[in-house]
Amino acid sequence: MAGCFGSSLQTTRSSASSASPEGPPQRCGGPAPSVPAVRRACSRGRGAHRTPHSTVSQRCGAHRTRRRVPRGRGQPQDGSRAPSRRGEGPRPRPPGLSAPHRTPAEGLLPGSCFDFAQCRKNGFKVYVYPQQKGEKIAESYQNVLAAIEGSRFYTSDPGQACLFVLSLDTLDRDQLSPQYVHNLRSKVQSLHLWNNGRNHLIFNLYSGTWPDYTEDVGFDIGQAMLAKASISTENFRPNFDVSIPLFSKDHPRTGGEKGFLRFNTIPPLRKYMLVFKGKRYLTGIGSDTRNALYHVHNGEDVVLLTTCKHGKDWQKHKDSRCDRDNTEYEKYDYREMLHNATFCLVPRGRRLGSFRFLEALQAACVPVMLSNGWELPFSEVIDWNQAAIIGDERLLLQIPSTIRSIHQDKILALRQQTQFLWEAYFSSVEKIVLTTLEIIQDRIFKHISRNSLIWNKHPGGLFVLPQYSSYLGDFPYYYANLGLKPLSTFTAVIHAVTPLVSQSQPVLKLLVAVAKSQYCAQIIVLWNCDKPLPAKHRWPATSVPVIVIEGESKVMSSRFLPYDNIVTDAVLSLDEDTVLSTTEVDFAFTVWQSFPERIVGYPARSHFWDNTKERWGYTSKWTNDYSMVLTGAAIYHKYYHYLYTHYLPASLKNMVDQLANCEDILMNFLVSAVTKLPPIKVTQKKQYKETMMGQTSRASRWADPDHFAQRQSCMNTFASWFGYMPLIHSQMRLDPVLFKDQVSILRKKYRDIERL
Repeated sequence: MAGCFGSSLQTTRSSASSASPEGPPQRCGGPAPSVPAVRRACSRGRGAHRTPHSTVSQRCGAHRTRRRVPRGRGQPQDGSRAPSRRGEGPRPRPPGLSAPHRTPAEGLLPGSCFDFAQCRKNGFKVYVYPQQKGEKIAESYQNVLAAIEGSRFYTSDPGQACLFVLSLDTLDRDQLSPQYVHNLRSKVQSLHLWNNGRNHLIFNLYSGTWPDYTEDVGFDIGQAMLAKASISTENFRPNFDVSIPLFSKDHPRTGGEKGFLRFNTIPPLRKYMLVFKGKRYLTGIGSDTRNALYHVHNGEDVVLLTTCKHGKDWQKHKDSRCDRDNTEYEKYDYREMLHNATFCLVPRGRRLGSFRFLEALQAACVPVMLSNGWELPFSEVIDWNQAAIIGDERLLLQIPSTIRSIHQDKILALRQQTQFLWEAYFSSVEKIVLTTLEIIQDRIFKHISRNSLIWNKHPGGLFVLPQYSSYLGDFPYYYANLGLKPLSTFTAVIHAVTPLVSQSQPVLKLLVAVAKSQYCAQIIVLWNCDKPLPAKHRWPATSVPVIVIEGESKVMSSRFLPYDNIVTDAVLSLDEDTVLSTTEVDFAFTVWQSFPERIVGYPARSHFWDNTKERWGYTSKWTNDYSMVLTGAAIYHKYYHYLYTHYLPASLKNMVDQLANCEDILMNFLVSAVTKLPPIKVTQKKQYKETMMGQTSRASRWADPDHFAQRQSCMNTFASWFGYMPLIHSQMRLDPVLFKDQVSILRKKYRDIERL
């Protein structure tokens, strides 16, 4: 089979200059399916969509004989061997944890349906066709295309592309819909890059029409993959298609609202045990389940409401229950029910999917699925048993007793998982699209794909980039799961922009103070000064190695490049004119060891919403809370260098480089977006370069009168890209235990801090 990768390949974290995620191809470890058989499967035409498939074994992807378990479940979750660390040796693996076994061709796209050559050559790049003149595109599909074009996967060069997405609107293929695009078959066939759909991805929310609502999209998709809502297990091609959720036209493009579970209520039960409110269909497909809900409704803790009052001629078809149902239906407010229910019924409608699914997830109302044969959204990677109850339409009467038997501990865990999944993958069109692309990328580069733990545990698959490392212990989020702790040393990275003209300059004093820390493994000086590198003898002698690196292009973002020289988990980021004592460095690092996923440091800043200007503001005033810790004196995990470099779009990094400002704000935005947590400020200091020392330094960017105005502008540009404000306020400051206590100074471990 073309384009398979061997299971023995390992990946190590990328250097600053190497970001290519792919490895060399190897032969598949078994016989490939016959080309004619697979081609027949890929080239499902228009007729194939109208009727259920009878030749399941000949489709692209694996033969489906039973409902699949998400990849990685039941396997060791740690990933493969940890790369060696310079001077440290490999991190010890906890007993019993080994690399998961993977069949070489497992989960990969069939080579006769997908061309891997461009993906190997240029990485995973996605090309969106230019919009054709006169073609209308619905807002929902515009949001889909905008999400792709704003992602790190996008390329405007089709010669660089691994995957192609049509600009022709394919979301709504219901012929009765005003959004339906006519003559799509001929329009698609005229595209010179179509190539019978090979390496193409088609997004679709609605297919088929009255009365049978089949999964026919109305044109020959050839060898294209489908990212489709309401897709059945019968028509879904495992490891080829992607099942996506049905979302409304009002679903936000970026950001999205947070989940509604504000507090983990114990016990987790709400006013209603099970609720539903929606249309009832008197005839046709999808009517049986909703017509039977009245058998379970008790009007107390099980409230299942339906109405047949919809459509133009509903009165012609109404039955004896319609008037009574309609009266009961009007008594309850849907939002009130949703926010006060433990379980939400999600029965099928005309199609298998329903808007109720995403509404329940957001509301922390555990979905109870009643839609036999529905391939649940992103089922290839999401373990829905952790967040939903999968029911059977034929056993409706058993649903109440089944959910009543679920223990409260399990209910709380289910509700918590609904919130994680909503915020990680479903709260915006952008997240739905990016999750789809990441799943396809994992299939192509199987040797560095994410496992089930990554997809189903915070922070989720979108923020954990497997190109960085194949070992979970190299990320700051899984130490507790693996029984590990971060390495007990740090690398200091000092950002130098001023030439060395005196031995009394702050950068040299800072270097000496940091080198004396018992936790310092090495110091890297990033030389971003226009002057040549100073001679070696100009640097003070220290007990730890000092490495001087010439900055790449002399831009601000170069301070956050993932340099191979950083061999520790922790990075102490410092501006050249920062004033810190050895004791302060030691204390900040010990605090960070307990919070390795967060930024920990000294200079704190805050954001606020300016009602008069209707925009976000930035302040350095001392208040009772903060939301940022500036990276001029902060410790964080080195993975954030990789994420900053490879996750954030070039537009934001270019803005930072052009202004020579705001890189610290952008890093705080990124880390808070990933962790959903604020940074941590440690012991207060009265004197920082921004308020005092910077005023006397001609080279200091803090002395620039435009500096503050630029930071205000950055705040709003960053918030616009993220789609929401990820920064979170905190009122917590961590001091040494005996800080300022009236006891002997000899009892205090960090006694020097009180003298500063």
